[in-house]
Amino acid sequence: MSAAILCTRSLARTIPRSATLPVFDVVAPSTFAALHQPLRHQSTSHQPPPPASATKPIPPNSSKLSDDASSQTSKPVRPLNQEQRDFLSSALRVNQTGELAAILIYAAQNPIIVRSHPHLRPLMKHMYDQEAGHYKFFNEVISKHRIRPTAMTPVWTAAASLLGWSTAVLGREAAMACTEAVETEIGTHYNEQVRVLLDWSRKCEERGESLGPELESLVGDLRRIRDEELEHLDHAVENDAKEARPYELLTEVIRGGCRGAIWVSERV
Repeated sequence: MSAAILCTRSLARTIPRSATLPVFDVVAPSTFAALHQPLRHQSTSHQPPPPASATKPIPPNSSKLSDDASSQTSKPVRPLNQEQRDFLSSALRVNQTGELAAILIYAAQNPIIVRSHPHLRPLMKHMYDQEAGHYKFFNEVISKHRIRPTAMTPVWTAAASLLGWSTAVLGREAAMACTEAVETEIGTHYNEQVRVLLDWSRKCEERGESLGPELESLVGDLRRIRDEELEHLDHAVENDAKEARPYELLTEVIRGGCRGAIWVSERV
């Protein structure tokens, strides 16, 4: 992604997540009708006692639940069409390079910020480690599915390192404002991916089909990563991101760069 995408991994927004980054996690609830079968009275006169196995209570709904389980596993997996495959390829390509950019931003900021503010060492390490975990995950996914990384990786690598170093030199507040701006854009980006995948899943369920376990698992991973990115945004706000000067100019430039980097990385 562009210098913007690189940023897209560390910024956090001062406005509460619920206000700025609506989460579109909507899952259609599945309902299981309860199956209660009345017990029939049997005459006991001149009847031998029932075998021991017959006296064991039958768990309510057991046959129904097993039917439900088998129907879930037997749902046919709907193959993705070309448009859906293109969407996933571009989204995962952006995610991978964005997480790489976030690692480079924190790596450049950390020595300068920790030297001046030692108490921030655990926080900086925590955010860096999470970004490294995100990068490892997306790197494995695109390698497994042979998705081409963006050709802009060398440019974004240099831009992310420069952004991290320059905002750290401007001070703690500017470094946190960088995180706020990047995470605001990246949180929105992940929200859109989750929304699209849930929409695909809903349409599959309406047809009695499934996206398959791999894509359903991806939705959960995207939600987790999105929430961790928004956690970074909260940390930045708590550590005076809004006190950066000039705050508006700095954050708008970084957010614009992130959006531009996302757009380019989706296509190149």
